[in-house]
Amino acid sequence: MNQTTSNQTTLTDGAVLRDARPGDEPGILDCIRALAVYEREPEAVENTVEALTDSLFGDRPKVFAHVMERDSRIVGIAIWFLTYSTWTGRHGIWLEDLYVLEEFRGRGYGKALVSSLAAVCVERGYPRLEWTVLDWNAPSIAFYRSIGAAPMDGWTTQRLTGEELAALA
Repeated sequence: MNQTTSNQTTLTDGAVLRDARPGDEPGILDCIRALAVYEREPEAVENTVEALTDSLFGDRPKVFAHVMERDSRIVGIAIWFLTYSTWTGRHGIWLEDLYVLEEFRGRGYGKALVSSLAAVCVERGYPRLEWTVLDWNAPSIAFYRSIGAAPMDGWTTQRLTGEELAALA
């Protein structure tokens, strides 16, 4: 049985799902780096512990994180921020990164992390929880289908970076 207290849930195996707090940044960054390796872009991570501290715990945080902790080690993360729908006139949550260290998969940690974000949506009246997944990532796609997520057919993510971003500015 899972036991829940304010912003913290203890799973039956002793893992703890909770909001990120100062001091978690190194463990969060370890998960971000592991995700980058999994997604075949290990050199792409520019983030730092200091940047995470500012982003998550600075004066006006715009990004948030839930962590899965096992034996005082962060083994999973859900990093998210608010979106806004002009059509509904309400916020939603964008799940930027969901990751569970490989040796801790299959224990329900990923589902617990996504469920915690769904609970935030329901509690706050947000009608949407959204994210992207790489086309080749069949295990994640299967997981997302198993929890009831559906692809947004007809939508393709667009991005401006580097020289193109600067030229447009």
